[in-house]
Amino acid sequence: MFRYIAGRLLESIIVLLAVSFAVYGLIGLMPGDPIDMMVQGDPNLTPADAARLKALYGLDQPITDRYAAWLGNALQGDFGYSRNLGQPVLDVIGDRFGNTVFLLGISLLLSLAIAVPVGILAALRPYSPLDYAVNLLCFAGISVPPFWLALLLIILFSVTLGWLPAGGMETVGDSGLLNRLQHAILPVAALTIASVGGFTRFMRASMIQTLRQDYIRTARAKGVSTARMVTHHALRNALIPLVTIVALSFGQLFSGALITETMFSWRGMGKMIYDAILGNDYNLALVGLMIATALTLVGNFLADIGYAWLDPRVSVASRADRR
Repeated sequence: MFRYIAGRLLESIIVLLAVSFAVYGLIGLMPGDPIDMMVQGDPNLTPADAARLKALYGLDQPITDRYAAWLGNALQGDFGYSRNLGQPVLDVIGDRFGNTVFLLGISLLLSLAIAVPVGILAALRPYSPLDYAVNLLCFAGISVPPFWLALLLIILFSVTLGWLPAGGMETVGDSGLLNRLQHAILPVAALTIASVGGFTRFMRASMIQTLRQDYIRTARAKGVSTARMVTHHALRNALIPLVTIVALSFGQLFSGALITETMFSWRGMGKMIYDAILGNDYNLALVGLMIATALTLVGNFLADIGYAWLDPRVSVASRADRR
């Protein structure tokens, strides 16, 4: 098991380095050179000043040299400064990362708390009115665009009913936890509705397939109750595909957070990346995107570990493939 985890960890590091080079190159191709924009906004700067600034920041070097310099500094914990905010990138991200984890963590827990039992109930009564109703709601949740859902929630619960704040993280003068939870209800609802449909569909399909296995038929023939059959015999195997889907959804959740945080003015990583890209704040956008990539890789890594824990044959098969 230790060798399996070490191998997967090494693969994740290699992929992260490759993605970092690709993201660095793509950001470098974005229109709007920051030095040229600085010169255009300040008539006192001359073309000679612009050339000196580009040499100072290394922007006149080939992209491979710039990436090597950035990677060397990053490995030492120096990710540069945010050009627009005038703060070290790590300080900005440290302020925003916790807000996004708070939002995504609650949304993920709520999604699983709804999807697992509802998926099991639908699987126990396939093609029944309950199953059709669950499928209809799941497809509706999957099909609704996140930005449209966010607008609908704001119009209904903030503008029309006036029950919840339309945006922001807290009311001025009230920084308590209850106030923050009140502001988080609508963005969490938007993220949960967007993800719970997919989780429920996978849980239903996986449970139906598991219930058709021979060992389940044997348990039924021995008179095992439905509740015991699900909890003691079927649930663990049925959770294996869902573990993968949940882990792979980390990146999608982060992408959804970009839209949701922007719509609700939630000061998290998603809104930070959006503002950084619009403002050509390269260092901030680059590190933000790298963290999103790292979360996806961490999700895959946890999925593999979860797979190996739920089904030990996975780690054995992996070792056999490496020989």
